[in-house]
Amino acid sequence: MRTLTVDLAERSYPIYIGSDLLKQAQLFTPHIVGKKVAIVSNTTVAPLYLDQLRKTLQDYDVTEIVLPDGESYKNWETLQLIFDALLADKHDRKTTLIALGGGVIGDMTGFAAACYQRGVNFIQVPTTLLSQVDSSVGGKTGINHPLGKNMVGAFYQPKAVLIDIATLHTLPSRELAAGLAEVIKYGLIHDEPFLAWLEENIDSICRLNQSALIETVERSCLAKAQVVSADEREAGVRATLNLGHTFGHAIETEQGYGAWLHGEAVAAGTVMALEMSKQLGWLNQVQRDRGVRLLKRAGLPVIPPQNMHADTFLTHMAVDKKNIDGHIRLVLLRSLGEAVVTSEYPANILHSVLTANYPKIVNSI
Repeated sequence: MRTLTVDLAERSYPIYIGSDLLKQAQLFTPHIVGKKVAIVSNTTVAPLYLDQLRKTLQDYDVTEIVLPDGESYKNWETLQLIFDALLADKHDRKTTLIALGGGVIGDMTGFAAACYQRGVNFIQVPTTLLSQVDSSVGGKTGINHPLGKNMVGAFYQPKAVLIDIATLHTLPSRELAAGLAEVIKYGLIHDEPFLAWLEENIDSICRLNQSALIETVERSCLAKAQVVSADEREAGVRATLNLGHTFGHAIETEQGYGAWLHGEAVAAGTVMALEMSKQLGWLNQVQRDRGVRLLKRAGLPVIPPQNMHADTFLTHMAVDKKNIDGHIRLVLLRSLGEAVVTSEYPANILHSVLTANYPKIVNSI
């Protein structure tokens, strides 16, 4: 097992990374303050792992909350099901919520923990690659709104993150690829040597090689932890973690939550960010193609939906948490491994990127 720390002074917490961690009660108990625990999961993950986690926590009074699965359920109505169960079972301020699932479960459980009796403890147990390398770390919690993704929520840190890579063996290949979009992001924005390592090891990762998976998760979490420790509430450098997300969130919102997985939309959005960085003269064609090629090798979509036009993108991009005073701020690359958040770009360049012939670009690589 490997352990990292998200350094946030008195709110610092560990990230445990290894195999079969769900069976290790000693990893959970230091982060549970009372006798009552609520495990929040969904209809896909619960049949696989809920019994094991309940057995691990047999010394506690456990409430099981199983939600419907999917991004389309990341809303107020589903969130209320968590509160209903907590109140029905008389959970108090010493309760601990445990998120057992992917990013949707982690985000909603964290938001419920931030709100219930004005704040209770919670632990992240992410079971998808995307949630393991990204959403479980950093304290971003929330739900979607019909007009924008993740527009209602709170910054609320977990007490611990337990990453059991054994859960990836039950993950559909499409979900694994979606997680790799966030992994590749770290190499593009923060760590070019990691990008090179991924180019050498992407096939082993896709085959679920254990050592490759642990290395992937650890290096991704280390990058995320460093950024969060420096900028918890996204006032500066943390915004660079959103490479491809402004374009990607527009895709998710327009296509309908769940039609494109988050990582799939981010991958297509990252291709658009790479193309814009090239058109601004910050990346050359070889660098752009390097990023696109790796996303393709990971099995990700690299062409935005062809039914989306520039005006459609702009309508959704105008509703983005990074925007200031009505200006659309984008995460772009000055070079591979160096990201910048900026609204200082010619409008005609953005329009050119939104209308670019991506099938032609991708097929040429």
